[in-house]
Amino acid sequence: MTDSNRSPSAAADFARLVADPDPLAGLAVVGGRVSWRAVMTILVIHVGALAALIPSTFSWGAVALVPLLWWITGGLGICLGYHRLLTHRSFRTSKFVEWTLATLGVLSMQSGPLHWVGIHRLHHAESDGEHDPHSPRHGFMWSHLTWGTRRRSDGRRIRAVTLDLARDPYLCWLDRSARVPQLAFAALLFGIGFGVTGTGMGALGYVIWGVCVRTVFVWHMQGFVNSAGHTWGYRNFRTDDESRNNWWVALLTFGEGWHNNHHAQQRSAAHGMRWWEVDPTWWTILLLERLGLVHSVVRPKLDRLDPHR
Repeated sequence: MTDSNRSPSAAADFARLVADPDPLAGLAVVGGRVSWRAVMTILVIHVGALAALIPSTFSWGAVALVPLLWWITGGLGICLGYHRLLTHRSFRTSKFVEWTLATLGVLSMQSGPLHWVGIHRLHHAESDGEHDPHSPRHGFMWSHLTWGTRRRSDGRRIRAVTLDLARDPYLCWLDRSARVPQLAFAALLFGIGFGVTGTGMGALGYVIWGVCVRTVFVWHMQGFVNSAGHTWGYRNFRTDDESRNNWWVALLTFGEGWHNNHHAQQRSAAHGMRWWEVDPTWWTILLLERLGLVHSVVRPKLDRLDPHR
């Protein structure tokens, strides 16, 4: 679908979340200069993950960190914090909870909160259009990972759509200093590993498994939301993009794979909208609501489901 035929519904809906919707058009997506810092970060983390093959870095304690931190950084940090709270304001909570979730999101090494939220809001405003930052229309691998290795002329636009977050000094500090929590966390894992194993290589194993292996896994699982989530699956809603509901992506991303549902109702705190659409992040929100930690939860409008799909 060409830009001229695209419905403005996504941008219109999202205008309520941003202070100035005007700069959403004209994003230079492909063809930008290579960000060598991003390329080196991706290479170093992937090579570090391969170091898990060294026998002396293996321990069951280190391996157990992967699923635990997958949930903490990917599930709570990205899916719950960066995405459903900061990007879409699907619920409200205290500053303490918001800052905690944002800090966990930083540990996923997917950039600081303002940058992540800005890119994602632009994605919704231009979903699968010419200016979508990570649409598969520019290539499957582009949408999956390599979009993050190019410099884009979208700095002003990211700032324009994150003015609500820019008022928070802690979120701004996290955005500027995203590496500080990561380095502190790696040092903490090294100390724990040394205390448990009593050896330097055992301690290094905790860093390799808890940082490198876990980060590579979370990167690629989240990447499938952008790539597979706009390529394979079924649709509950007629939207003006190529978003799809994909069960295996949903299982690997705590419910984020019900992507067509999400694009149809962007502010809904629930992405799974049929009984079989498992959504652990939604269940977490309901639990936090029951505990009194979140409020003003945006419910899905199930009467809008397409009865013919």
